[in-house]
Amino acid sequence: MRRDGTASSGIQEEERQFEAALRPTSLSDFAGQPQVLENLSIAIEAARRRGEAMDHVLLCGPPGLGKTTLAGIIAHELGAEIDQTAGPVLQKKVDLTGILTTIKPRQVFFIDEIHRLMPDIEEILYSALEDFRLDILIGSGPGARTHSMSLPHFTAVGATTRQGLLSAPLRGRFGLVLRLEPYDEQTLTAIVNRSAGLLSVSITGEGAHEIARRARGTPRIANRLLRRVRDFAQVRAEGHIDERIAKAALDLLQVDHFGLDEVDRKIMLTVIEKYGGGPVGLSTIAASIDEQPDTIEEVYEPYLMQLGFLDRTARGRVATLRAFDYFGITRRARPGDLQNPLF
Repeated sequence: MRRDGTASSGIQEEERQFEAALRPTSLSDFAGQPQVLENLSIAIEAARRRGEAMDHVLLCGPPGLGKTTLAGIIAHELGAEIDQTAGPVLQKKVDLTGILTTIKPRQVFFIDEIHRLMPDIEEILYSALEDFRLDILIGSGPGARTHSMSLPHFTAVGATTRQGLLSAPLRGRFGLVLRLEPYDEQTLTAIVNRSAGLLSVSITGEGAHEIARRARGTPRIANRLLRRVRDFAQVRAEGHIDERIAKAALDLLQVDHFGLDEVDRKIMLTVIEKYGGGPVGLSTIAASIDEQPDTIEEVYEPYLMQLGFLDRTARGRVATLRAFDYFGITRRARPGDLQNPLF
């Protein structure tokens, strides 16, 4: 990978195209998240019967669980167009006003990473979501005036990995707030089998399950691992994936039976070996492994906490006894351990 990011950017674009090809386009094709799907199906059907725009939807949850896919499904089920952007892309007020002035009746407006909107841009969104009105400031200084423009009723779909960072006024303007949870192995196995069928890959049920159980409860990771295992099978096993081939490929990728990869291990071994199990600050961990703090906090930590390997405290990140046991490292006793419920 080049330091200028060129190769990395190309790989990421290839991954996005691969993921897009496997995305379901209807609620009936979407696996898992039954409560989310039921709430959406009711809201979509009600909007269709009334001939109105559906209420605004906020989708929350860790990366890779299907928030972007669901936004596309909502538009498809409503028979509406979709316009997509992301919080970091909207840097100036004119960026958002330009989109809103061209929005069509009942259109779906998808904002990914909505928690990263700039405060002044977020304020413009308040009236657009609640009153379907856009207030534009014309001129500057004493002669400045506000022009109010009516907007057609549309459906905003926001996606966030960090719901707590959304301001209360913005969160309150979404009529439907839905949280996506990690997938169980059975559902992920079905997703792997479906993706394998779309890719014309020969795979056994045991092979699909082996990929699923190492996918960290995340469809995006499951599909990514399937792609890597497919490559391994084509070179080493005439293209057929069974349990043995899946295990060999995933072991070669250094993805263990918990789904931990190289970065997960770097994080945990930094906390355990360098800092005696913590507490240690997020920025210190990030500097130690040359990774962005936001990436660690949003992508890696949730799963490590779900496994019971890591805990967030007021003083920093702390490795649990389960993590010490898993990595085969003896934890040195420290004063106050008897009072610490983690140990």
